[in-house]
Parts: sequence; C-alpha cells; structure tokens
Amino acid sequence: MGPAPPAAARGRPSAGVESLRRCIRACAERGVKVLTVFAFSSENWNRPEDEVSGLMELMGKALTREVPELKKSGIRLYFVGDRQSLSERMRQGLTQAEGQTADNARMVLNVCFNYGGRWDIAQAAARLAARGEPITEAALGRAMALAHVPDPDLLIRTGGEQRISNFLLWQCAYSELYFSDRLWPDFDEAALDEAMAAFAERERRFGKTSEQVAQQATG
Repeated sequence: MGPAPPAAARGRPSAGVESLRRCIRACAERGVKVLTVFAFSSENWNRPEDEVSGLMELMGKALTREVPELKKSGIRLYFVGDRQSLSERMRQGLTQAEGQTADNARMVLNVCFNYGGRWDIAQAAARLAARGEPITEAALGRAMALAHVPDPDLLIRTGGEQRISNFLLWQCAYSELYFSDRLWPDFDEAALDEAMAAFAERERRFGKTSEQVAQQATG
C-alpha cells in the first residue's frame, strides 16, 4: 500500500509524521503485511534548500524516536532508495534502523527515501548489465529495490492529486489505484477503511475475463 507524499509539501511535517504513525498502527491492526510509503522522492531535492534540510532533520529525529516502537510492535523496517547522495551519518542511521528491526515479522514497512520509480528501473538494469545477465522482465523484477516484497495490491494517493508521481512505476503495473481528496496529515483510520472497502469491491482480472476470474474463485 502507498504512497504518502512528503508532509512538508503541505507545510505540516510534524502532522505528517503523526499520520504515518497512525497509518502504520492501523494497517498492522487490520492484518496488512506490507506497507510502502513515499517519504522523500528523488525529485524533492529540487525543493527550497531550507525545506530539504528540514526533511532531513525530521528523518533523523524520526529514526531516534520511532524505531524502538516499530521494534516493539513487530514491524520490520526497510529504507528503499538511492543512498549514495545522502550524508554518511544519514546512511549509517538508515542501516542501523533496519538492523534493529531485522527479526520482526508482523508487518514490513518500506520507507521510500530518495526514491524514484525511474531510478529503480534504471538501477535494476544497470545491476544486471554489470553482472552480464540478460535484461528480461523476470530478471529486472528480481533486481528491483523492492524485490523483497510482493507487488502492491492497492496504491493510495492522497491530497486530491490524480497521479502517482514516479512512485513504484514497475511494481504498480496491476495495482488498484485509489485517490483521496484528504491531505496526508488528515488521512486517518476512517479514510484508510474507505480505501480498503473500495478495493474490496473491485474485480482484479490480471488480463483474464470476468468469467475466468469467477471460475478460478470457485475452484
């Protein structure tokens, strides 16, 4: 599930963190096994310098404050994105946070940080080329930054935007898309339930006909 656009884009970074905390808890309670959120895109470097610095500071504080609670709640944390342009201190912080939750199995939380869907496809292709492997659909899938989890069933976009903004371009080929007018800091449990209810009403065919899906369901 995802994405969650950067809260600073709406001028409410602390409220965005609280919304994320609320969403993580609600997803875990509802039996969601994988939650993927968009914390900082590769395009966000183009924002004003003070805003970027604020986001980096917010991430540092969140690591210190939130990781112990994630560990306690059984949630495994992954940071997904290009770490090369991050500071050494930030890279170490991300790695340490992942290590602290490595034994958890209740839910996987992917935080896409300095991530872009096009970057992901390009890095996967470059990885295969460096190893001399044929670039096939299956091989690219295994080389993606999110290869450790299944492709998302549902993608939620908040804030009234009608686009996915370079998020999970490869992985969302067959995801159901849900667009909410609520700003991310205002996206609460009720909004999550609305999205999940809308998803439950949809027929997922994956290229098949409705009749084939019905036959497969009845077995």
